[in-house]
Amino acid sequence: MSHLFPALVGGSVAERPAVRFGDRSLSYGELADAAGALAERLGGAGRVAVWATPSLETAVGVVGALLAGVPAVPLNPKSGEGELGHILSDSRPSVVLTSAAAELPAGLRELERIDVEVRPRGGGVEVRPARSGSPAVQEFPEDSAALVVYTSGTTGPPKGAVIPRRAIAATLDALADAWQWTGDDVLVHGLPLFHVHGLILGVLGPLRRGGSLRHLGRFSAEGVARELNDGATMLFGVPTMYHRLAEALDEDVELAKALGRARLLVSGSAALPVHDHRRITAATGRRVIERYGMTETLMNTSVRVDGEPRPGTVGVPLPGVDLRLVEEDGSTIAAYDTDGAPTGATDDDRVGEIQVRGPNLFTEYLNRPDATAAAFTEDGWFRTGDMATLDADGYVRIVGRKATDLIKSGGYKIGAGEIENALLEHPAVREAAVTGEPDDDLGERIVAWVVPVSTPAPAALGPELSDHVARRLAPHKRPRVVHFLDALPRNDMGKILKRALRNSND
Repeated sequence: MSHLFPALVGGSVAERPAVRFGDRSLSYGELADAAGALAERLGGAGRVAVWATPSLETAVGVVGALLAGVPAVPLNPKSGEGELGHILSDSRPSVVLTSAAAELPAGLRELERIDVEVRPRGGGVEVRPARSGSPAVQEFPEDSAALVVYTSGTTGPPKGAVIPRRAIAATLDALADAWQWTGDDVLVHGLPLFHVHGLILGVLGPLRRGGSLRHLGRFSAEGVARELNDGATMLFGVPTMYHRLAEALDEDVELAKALGRARLLVSGSAALPVHDHRRITAATGRRVIERYGMTETLMNTSVRVDGEPRPGTVGVPLPGVDLRLVEEDGSTIAAYDTDGAPTGATDDDRVGEIQVRGPNLFTEYLNRPDATAAAFTEDGWFRTGDMATLDADGYVRIVGRKATDLIKSGGYKIGAGEIENALLEHPAVREAAVTGEPDDDLGERIVAWVVPVSTPAPAALGPELSDHVARRLAPHKRPRVVHFLDALPRNDMGKILKRALRNSND
């Protein structure tokens, strides 16, 4: 068993910058002191909640819990009363870790509170609770729980996915292989820290490599440019962030130069529209790499840094991850052989559900053995619920969620994603989402939800967009209905809430 953070406990890079939030930062030595002091306090505790604001205290809290071998439950500070209450009653943390300045909601005030204080003191930091000596470096079983991360709850109350230590290590090491990620890299992002993307990839990732994180606090094009001009090498973001960068590039030559200096631009948590890929590449000369993962699986696939960054795809399976596409009856449409080469149907017309297995998987849904059992096939494959096709050279092309993005119309299986990309290529469209709704003749008809560039939308724009899709894709993929909106509903990670769209039409 190897330690999750060799650079943190080894002491060889003690003076190297580890994490920075705004103008507050910790070196590896200072982070080791702060997290080590907290680990002493937490030793033997049950699960601990972490009030996951974008701050040094959150980073210290999570790392301290991991050093103590105590599962951490990151909490979204924007959670509503009902959602927060459900998570707390389900996970039953013994304490909550937070900054001293945080005003916690009523639901958390019944828990023991530990204020993680990290303040400048001379040339170093003052850490509270105080440290009583160097803690022994401990190793814990690789299948022991490291985090309990709650799903977004789009199909019911959020479920707590229990993430073991081996899943974190396996995913981060696989990404290091795919992205040539080293201790020399400096990552910049402005992602929230209560989920896989911002916390595991964005905070724990640099620490496992011995590199550095610079968190923007709040995402902005100006902040991205500043950090990339000051030596940052990697940028993580969600499609909403890259869309804003693409919009700003039209008039900001300096931003284009800054993005061009990045070694790696990575987008995740949802599909990045093809037209934003093209705009960024045209302005900067850099291509955005996409990867694919879930709360339950961490990362499954990625475009490799030494591969072809192909817009509209999420690359190939990461080392150690088995992946296959499965028909509704359970038969395999396509998979990969032992050498990683694609086999079976590799074309755009054979859509199947992605199923995966490997060391990157969660162990269970907390307190939900029924949901855990239902999530896996009898032979141990995890049912992702995501639908995809497989290109001839093995690139995975996701077309959407089985529950919300797979439209069965006129005998065809149609992925919403390709229609959305086609709509976004029209100059009058700013944002687009596609759903299906019941139709007596077709089974389901395709419905487009569009935020136009100019409002109100011209009366002829709806039919024009339907014809545009029919010309670019195929007649049976054209939207039968087009709704125009001022904005699309999104969650904190920038994902479009399609159930909210459907409900608005009821």
